[in-house]
Amino acid sequence: MFFSLRYRLLAWSSFIGMFFVLLAGAIVTKTGSGRGCGDDWPLCNGKFVPAYTLESMIEYSHRMITGIVGLLVLATFIATWRYYKSHKEALYYAGGTLFFTIVQALMGAANVMWPQQPAVMALHFGISLLAVASSMMLIVWMHQARTAAADIHKAPIPMHIRALVWGTWVYSLIVIYLGAYIRHTESDAGCEGWPLCNGQVIPELSGASGIVFIHRVAAALLLVLAIALVVMVRRYEGTSNNSELTFSVEVLFFIVLAQIFSGAWLTFAMNQPDAYLFTSLFHNMLATFLFSLLTALSIRVWKGRYGSEGALQGL
Repeated sequence: MFFSLRYRLLAWSSFIGMFFVLLAGAIVTKTGSGRGCGDDWPLCNGKFVPAYTLESMIEYSHRMITGIVGLLVLATFIATWRYYKSHKEALYYAGGTLFFTIVQALMGAANVMWPQQPAVMALHFGISLLAVASSMMLIVWMHQARTAAADIHKAPIPMHIRALVWGTWVYSLIVIYLGAYIRHTESDAGCEGWPLCNGQVIPELSGASGIVFIHRVAAALLLVLAIALVVMVRRYEGTSNNSELTFSVEVLFFIVLAQIFSGAWLTFAMNQPDAYLFTSLFHNMLATFLFSLLTALSIRVWKGRYGSEGALQGL
């Protein structure tokens, strides 16, 4: 299938833009700039151009980036509807990106005007991840639509692999939500040291230490799921030719492992503000890559439930 240069640029711009929106939001949270514009929205402290304080500029820059990217996302959806509306899969991805972008913008505005509980604020990061993943899947769809013939000989993907992939996708949302909850409750320092927590295998399971410890255990279980996926898919690959599945789950394993070690790096950088901010952004980037890969893998195995015919028919 042929895609015009303008459409491809729109899709890629939306994807890259959503990624930067997510990182800008993480910077706002980590620098404590969420109240940099007071309780005004869309103005900043009652002005269109805010005062030049660090907090206000960080918060307002985040709003500007979100607004610009929002227009790109809207343009991508309109172009998809106009030129490719017969392809439901493309509409799902473009529409999903637009929907989640609007939801995250409204959640951000609501948090400015009516401060929310940390449990609600942590959802904001998850919504941002869904927006990034949706925009990425439109890129994946374009690639697959141009190379669909490569899937002709693919065998059906077994139910147990599909169930484990989808279960891991859902579980990853829980792990990521716990990480966002730690940030919004400012519980980062709940566990000193790694892998032990405050010098204990099982620390006091209350307050900040309990929150951080539960997140660590949840991340360890995610690693176990990733290992199980590698083992299952490798066994399956012995009797089929879906070689990209093995590559995908192996990459997934290494990203989960890197995510865990970046969490350890966060602990050791706790008392170094500049290093801690950089490490935190790196941790968020890995979470984005992890969730996006799991999303692509989940859709791939769903489409592969009937073999090559299902993969070519789409969702």
